[in-house]
Amino acid sequence: MDKAINDLTPEQRQAIMMRAQQEANQQVMQEMLEKMVASCFNKCAGTSGDRLDTREQSCMANCQDRYFDVREQVQLALQKRQDSL
Repeated sequence: MDKAINDLTPEQRQAIMMRAQQEANQQVMQEMLEKMVASCFNKCAGTSGDRLDTREQSCMANCQDRYFDVREQVQLALQKRQDSL
């Protein structure tokens, strides 16, 4: 495997590194989304049955908005890190 990597041009190595970083970034974002759903649901959903009431819906919307704000900041930081490779 090391020999195969050594046979690559610098551009090919860079492309592989960028692809690996993109995949890692996607995984981070997917995990963040899953945590958002679980966290917001646990925070906002009560025991009102199988539907969210108006207060719970508002709580969920606000919670998701905050997560998306954070997601945007994380995405910008990841992009900066990727650009510096």
